[in-house]
Amino acid sequence: MMTEHELDKPRLLLVDDDETFCKVLKNALEKRHYEVLVANDVKAGMLLAEQNLPEYAVIDLRIGHESGLELVKKLISLDDKTVCVVLTGFASIATAVESIKLGATHYLTKPANTQEIIDALYKNVGDSSVLLNSHPLSIKRVEWEHLQKVLMQNDGNIAATARALNMHRRTLQRKLDKRPVKE
Repeated sequence: MMTEHELDKPRLLLVDDDETFCKVLKNALEKRHYEVLVANDVKAGMLLAEQNLPEYAVIDLRIGHESGLELVKKLISLDDKTVCVVLTGFASIATAVESIKLGATHYLTKPANTQEIIDALYKNVGDSSVLLNSHPLSIKRVEWEHLQKVLMQNDGNIAATARALNMHRRTLQRKLDKRPVKE
């Protein structure tokens, strides 16, 4: 039986394939009085969400070879009040836009510390004072952004994306596996 104190803790679902990251973030969030459920793949995350509907979710964009966006979509279909924050080491405009369209509240690039993640969970309005970049993107960054956009248009299907780009599938996979250039 749960104590009254445990009932007051907001439930947070953390889904990331980096087990060490999950362990560290879970401990930090529990110290800040969250009940944290952890999964290391999309299927386990969906199962945990169905069994224990979370109020909050922190989801990695790329979970192994799967897309965390599928989990965002599932969580919002279960309860549209679930606050989802997408974390990624592979930030792109296309994935940020899709995350928000699917119902994520915020999109953070790694590395993000615990306080930044908690702040994102409670930030529900935009910031018009955000600094604008005065330099154009590099050709490599534009290419990476375009690949991400076409990948999203093809629902994450590598083979269909490669066909759409008139590119060999393995060439596309190599390009996608590289970390994006900064700008």
